[in-house]
Amino acid sequence: MSEEKDVQGQAEKSKKGGYGLLIGIGAVVAVLLLIVIAIMLFRQGSGEAVQSEPQQSQEEKRSVLVTEENVDEIYDQMVEMTKESVDQGYFETSMSNEWHFTGGGAQSDAYVANVEGNTNDVYFDVVMENDESNVIYKSPVIPRGGVLENFALDTTLERGTYDCVVIYHLVDEDQNTVSTLRIAVMVMVEN
Repeated sequence: MSEEKDVQGQAEKSKKGGYGLLIGIGAVVAVLLLIVIAIMLFRQGSGEAVQSEPQQSQEEKRSVLVTEENVDEIYDQMVEMTKESVDQGYFETSMSNEWHFTGGGAQSDAYVANVEGNTNDVYFDVVMENDESNVIYKSPVIPRGGVLENFALDTTLERGTYDCVVIYHLVDEDQNTVSTLRIAVMVMVEN
């Protein structure tokens, strides 16, 4: 019987020791967590203090009083500032991404615009996604601010839906390609 009491006593001590170890680990984790939270709050607090101080930016510009003498100049400056532009070599397009054609590709609802803010004129080729050597349309050069719409395909296609790629060529004054851009488009031929 005394051996049973010794075994039970050792089992109880093991349980208490295991609980003590778990409590110790939990306490260390809690302390580390508090330290991390304190550091984050300290950093955030110091960032707020810097942001809340009034700052005078060198780039801050004051408005100009408009008079009869400078009204045209101020108007021209406002128009120039509101004109959005795209960085050189980049292209912003406005286009539909599903093009519906009737009669094998004779008439479409397709729409492609070279927005005014672009820096280059553009032309594009439409190719089949799975065979880029198969060019189904070659556009004329679209000047900045120009729109091409309701055009017909150069190749007659059977009725169906085709996954295609529009390859834009941004060109310089001599129509040399500056850069290219590829956009997926769905061509749907009806009738």
